Amino acid sequence: VQLQASGGGLVQAGGSLRLSCAASGRTFSRYAMGWFRQAPGKEREFVAAISWSGGSRYYADSVKGRFTISRDNAKNTVYLQMNSLKPEDTAVYYCAADADLVPTVAGRVEYWGQGTLVTVSS
Repeated sequence: VQLQASGGGLVQAGGSLRLSCAASGRTFSRYAMGWFRQAPGKEREFVAAISWSGGSRYYADSVKGRFTISRDNAKNTVYLQMNSLKPEDTAVYYCAADADLVPTVAGRVEYWGQGTLVTVSS
């Protein structure tokens, strides 16, 4: 499956952004989806994930209550709505797909998209 992320940009602290990740090549509903991020000098970390049907969602503690992951299987797209953004949310955000596991560990992701940069100014 090929993944194309978009929606990153520059936003002030307290603002919002919505990231999108469009999938192509395979049946989208076969894959659990996730978002990870990597800040300069840091390891890639889990942000959010969603199960194949969208019935289960998982979040890192640092984004709970502020970020929402969703998917539209008819549009082959997963979204990450980011509200109340903080400067520490600044990172390159990557979408991830896995047919067998909900992707919550960077080392066990089956497919990666290219990143999209989110910059939050203070």
